[in-house]
Amino acid sequence: MEGEIALLIPILALCIPFFAIWTKHKEKVARLQVDATAEHTAEKAAQYASHIKELEDRVRVLERIVTDRGYDVATQIEALRDQRRVESPDSGVPLGLERKETA
Repeated sequence: MEGEIALLIPILALCIPFFAIWTKHKEKVARLQVDATAEHTAEKAAQYASHIKELEDRVRVLERIVTDRGYDVATQIEALRDQRRVESPDSGVPLGLERKETA
């Protein structure tokens, strides 16, 4: 029994430094994970702030359209639709196919 205890004392003495090194390593890994998560969160917050700024600008423009020019928004939308029809690729002067005109 005394021989076994004498053998366990040096083994225990060698295990303590390994345990300390392992604990420091785990702490370092946890700190790196927290830093990476904080950086990712800060980046996402900046993206959200930018997106919110863009949306606020769009809302300001819409408010200006509605308040400055009255409530003829439907007329403005129709005007934009008419402009798109003119700009579409199949719009323009039709060819007289019966007279064999070419472009």
